[in-house]
Amino acid sequence: MNKNIRIASYILIVVIFWMLSAIFVEEEIIPEKEPSLFKVAVQQSESQEYQPKIRLKSTTRSEARVEVKAKTSGEVVSIGARQGTNIKKDFVLCSLGVVELNRTEVKAPFDGYIENIVKPGNYLQKGQICATIIQLDPIIFIAEVPEFQINKVRENQKVKLDLITGQTIEGKLSFVSKSANNATRTFLVESEIPNENGLIRDGITSNMTIYIDKVIAHKIPSSILVLSDEGKLGVRYVNNDNIVQFSEVIIFEDSNDGLWVAGLPSSVNLIVEGQGFVEEGQAVLINAL
Repeated sequence: MNKNIRIASYILIVVIFWMLSAIFVEEEIIPEKEPSLFKVAVQQSESQEYQPKIRLKSTTRSEARVEVKAKTSGEVVSIGARQGTNIKKDFVLCSLGVVELNRTEVKAPFDGYIENIVKPGNYLQKGQICATIIQLDPIIFIAEVPEFQINKVRENQKVKLDLITGQTIEGKLSFVSKSANNATRTFLVESEIPNENGLIRDGITSNMTIYIDKVIAHKIPSSILVLSDEGKLGVRYVNNDNIVQFSEVIIFEDSNDGLWVAGLPSSVNLIVEGQGFVEEGQAVLINAL
């Protein structure tokens, strides 16, 4: 047999043997390393009863302001009281020096405070103003509620009024409008407060706090808020299997020491460190704070 043919035969036999042996040799399996899990810090939070508040700017308004006018013409011969005096209903404000069907006296239509009054000797034409009377008891605090909050507001809810003068008064809402201001898209609310001595002046500014219905909420640090891929504001937390979850939240109040929010389970492990580096559905290691 030709030498080259013999060599080729030997090589072929070796190759065939190697191929056959490879079929029966068990391939060595190298186990893959499990990927290392990201570590996050969590803090347990329990829901609790909370009373949200709506804070508004308000001003006082007198119950009534009337310009008391003469019903006839004549010279003012006398006035019953000076400007700045509290008077009773039917008090004679101005006496005119004419006689015309008992219309010489201009009387107060209600108990009130004389804001302005003419001086004796002035001549009043019929329909001209003798005095301006304001009714300060009760005094009305008025404010405007934004339309996105108006469904939370109703009459008889508790209010706190912090006046610029330093006074603090508590009361209730006495009126809630059902018609929005077309320009501001806000709704008028009022709180009627007793003011027997007239110590609360007309036109004073204040901060009105409305205590709306209680809710179940969590108090969380504002620093843990994140945005979902859909642009929703919420927080990330881990479930019992250490899997990251996302929950959209509703913010009731931003206080100095945290946010009051709704939308979370009653008991939850909030991610307070590392929440920006994990995604929903991701398994993590946790470090409980």
